[in-house]
Amino acid sequence: KKLFSDEALRQELARRGYGVVGVDLSEDMLMEASEKAAALPQEQRPTFLCQSMDELDLFGTVDACVCCLDSVNYITDAATLKEAFRRVHTFLMPGGRFIFDINTPEKLKAMDGQTYLDETEDVYCVWRADYDARSRICAYGFDLFEREGELWHRDGELHEEKAWTREELERWLR
Repeated sequence: KKLFSDEALRQELARRGYGVVGVDLSEDMLMEASEKAAALPQEQRPTFLCQSMDELDLFGTVDACVCCLDSVNYITDAATLKEAFRRVHTFLMPGGRFIFDINTPEKLKAMDGQTYLDETEDVYCVWRADYDARSRICAYGFDLFEREGELWHRDGELHEEKAWTREELERWLR
C-alpha cells in the first residue's frame, strides 16, 4: 500500500496496481479526488481518509508515504509537525520511504510583498503574500472571482505556511 496526497500521482499508482490510501483534512478535496477516482476500475480505487497529519491513523502499515504540495509548511506549530512525523513513522514499514516537498525559508521570504495574478475568460485570481520574519510565517490571501453567467462571484481564502529550516526537519525526522 502507498499513502499519497497528490491526485495525479495517486491515480497513476493505482493504475499500476498499488494499493493507495489518500489522506486529506479537507472533505471537499477528498470528494473531488473520489469523483476523479470513480473512473478507475473498482479494484484500483484508492481508499480516502479525512484526517489531519498529526492524527494519522491508517489501520496498517505502508511501504511509502508521499506528502505533496508543500503540505508540511502548512503545519505552523513545531509540536504538531513533530507529531505528524511520528505518526508517519508509526505506519511506515521498516525500510519504507517518506517523501515530501516544502517551500524553503528562502522562497517564503522572497514572496514577501509579492502579488500574483492569474486570469482566464471565466476566472480571475489575485493573491498577495506577507512574510513575518519573527514568526517565519508567510501568509497569503487569495481573492478568486468566477464568472457565473453575466455576474461574477467572489470568494477568498487565507493560507499560512511556516518556513521550516532543513536542520529542524532533519532533527525531527531522525
